[in-house]
Amino acid sequence: MLSCNAISLTQFRNYTAQTFTFNQKIIGIYGSNGSGKTNLLDAVYYLCFTKSYFSVTESQNMQQGFHGLRIKGNFTKEEETIDVTGIVRETGRKEFLWNDLPYTKFSEHIGRMPCVMIAPDDVSLITGGSEERRKFIDTLLSQLRPGYLQQLIDYNKILQQRNSFLKAAAEKNYIDENLVDVLDKQLCHKGDYIHKERCEFLKDFLPVVNDQYNLIAGEDDAITIVYESQLNQNSFEKLLKENRQRDLFLQRSSSGIHKDELVIMMHGSAFKHFASQGQRKTLLFALKLAEFFILKKTKGFSPILLLDDVFEKLDETRMQNLLSAVCSNDDAQVFITDTHKERLSKAFKNTQTKFQLINIVGA
Repeated sequence: MLSCNAISLTQFRNYTAQTFTFNQKIIGIYGSNGSGKTNLLDAVYYLCFTKSYFSVTESQNMQQGFHGLRIKGNFTKEEETIDVTGIVRETGRKEFLWNDLPYTKFSEHIGRMPCVMIAPDDVSLITGGSEERRKFIDTLLSQLRPGYLQQLIDYNKILQQRNSFLKAAAEKNYIDENLVDVLDKQLCHKGDYIHKERCEFLKDFLPVVNDQYNLIAGEDDAITIVYESQLNQNSFEKLLKENRQRDLFLQRSSSGIHKDELVIMMHGSAFKHFASQGQRKTLLFALKLAEFFILKKTKGFSPILLLDDVFEKLDETRMQNLLSAVCSNDDAQVFITDTHKERLSKAFKNTQTKFQLINIVGA
């Protein structure tokens, strides 16, 4: 089991200094809009991923008028008590600690505290561009497969180097073929690894998404999700060589795993163009719950589940199906935010699960 027992926030978003204690596996957080409900969820996420779910820069996480922040959480992981601390100093230096021992690489922390977040803007996972779906798969694989995140970081660095070189070569009207060969070899080494990991993972993952969709929707909408990659039928090395002149003209790399896509269909047509709002939201929750159950199966314990403002996104029947799926899970800790205390209480009582309610009145 993985659970957060307490969390202390210092100069994080709208919290100057506040501590919260959690004593149940189901935590309902209620309060008016802007009171800090989402910020509290994001603080838990921060300690699991070394960064915010919502903010790109650390300056956005700091309370207005302050420099620096500190988040400290006390967790129980398979009967072991662990303190996890994230600090951003006034100088901008960032530190992350596991039981007061600092990490040299933050990537080493990813996967140790598995966590799944579902937030209102996540519908872009369905309606947005392919990069949204690649990010989703990469975030999940980074928690599941040791070394995957570092391979992805390395791939993106080499890709950036290759693109910069192509741009410079186009401007000079001269290309050093030997140097491109070296970059291509390095890119293939990383890209082939990532493609293989994605293929193996999605073969098991996508059927779980379908099962979860049908469970929440209460019906079968004939959803199909297919992993498309240029590397499915061609070797990466061959693609790079065949497209070198084209890449030189475009001044960027047109082949590779950075072009991969999850194609979602419903009754044979593009899902995002024909699905209703309810169907889109149902698929979003299905993807996230599949992430939750795959993490549980692989890790041997449930990840922490963070649900932000989900009551506004599903009708009552689908909402109850969702809560039954996660709240009946014996060892899963679930945090849910809402503006209505009564709605939270009613939903939890229907699951017949013990719960704790926390009122956020504004920090």
